[in-house]
Amino acid sequence: MTRLLKSRRHKRGASPGTLVHIGERRSADTSVSLISYDLQTFAEQTLDLNENCALHKRHAGITWLNVEGVTQVEVLKQVGDCYGLHPLVMEDIVNTDQRAKKEDYGDYLFIVVKMLNTDGGGRVAVEQLSLILGAGWLLTIQEGLDCDPFQPVRERLRAAKGRLRGAGADYLAYALLDAVIDQYFVVLERLAERVELLEEEVVIEPTKVTIRNIHHLKQEMLQIRRAVWPLRELISGLERRDSDLIGEDILVYLRDIYDHTVQIIDTVETSREMLSGMLDIYLSSEANRTNEVMKVLTVYATIFMPLTFIVGLYGMNFKYMPELEWRLGYPVLVVVMAALTLGMVIYFRRKKWL
Repeated sequence: MTRLLKSRRHKRGASPGTLVHIGERRSADTSVSLISYDLQTFAEQTLDLNENCALHKRHAGITWLNVEGVTQVEVLKQVGDCYGLHPLVMEDIVNTDQRAKKEDYGDYLFIVVKMLNTDGGGRVAVEQLSLILGAGWLLTIQEGLDCDPFQPVRERLRAAKGRLRGAGADYLAYALLDAVIDQYFVVLERLAERVELLEEEVVIEPTKVTIRNIHHLKQEMLQIRRAVWPLRELISGLERRDSDLIGEDILVYLRDIYDHTVQIIDTVETSREMLSGMLDIYLSSEANRTNEVMKVLTVYATIFMPLTFIVGLYGMNFKYMPELEWRLGYPVLVVVMAALTLGMVIYFRRKKWL
């Protein structure tokens, strides 16, 4: 089960800006890759962690530095020093429990979003993505999950498709955000299939496994909701162009991903309502099943009640009971008991209680 709040006991008492990783260890290693491009040229390389990153900032076009893995805080500190990032920004990067947000530091924008994927078991996995947008450069830092939603963007850069190679770093940041949001739709489609199967199972033959699956799906929907809801506010803030790093030509694209975000939120809320409805249906079906069992048991108890009375009456140890000396007493009593039983069964069937 995913914890709503990650442990901060190692950070307790530390001064602001102290780099302490908070969250799960997604990847033990940290890798750094660099893509430099303009309209005519393109270069891609994997960097040595000890290499002076200041050399990479001299490219005349756009540079995109991508870091995977946030557990090696020493490496992140080198990158932060190279780009002149504020200590509080670095602190937020290694704290993977951040809410999606946007902060303007003048020379650069700091953006935090959540990336979604499904693991081998079909469960939702959440990864934090930090984007730092500057003039002519973009720095992205991922936790290091197997999922890479940026691969289509890299392919477009390599093949010089679309307007990526001729646009600025702000358009690259938009393209990455768009890839993240597109991945949301993929995850929601997979969850929607699971919701539909569960809905059929709840109606046809619910079991204890069904209620467990509903509970797990509700938790996953809650994870997605926590990731998506702040994203709408973030993109709305980018649309206001509070920073000169966002060009006016990007606004139409930001409006598009804003619409996608609203659509995702509607889908999540609809799925959560369906799961809550399925839970109610399951509880109602269990209550109806219990009522049916109790009804059958009550009917059988009612049928045998007069028989029990008759047997108990003639089982008393009194000496002077006239029927005890009657020769036909036993067969007549058996016939009376059978007639009572048959009559009550017929009556209950007419009432559709049996």
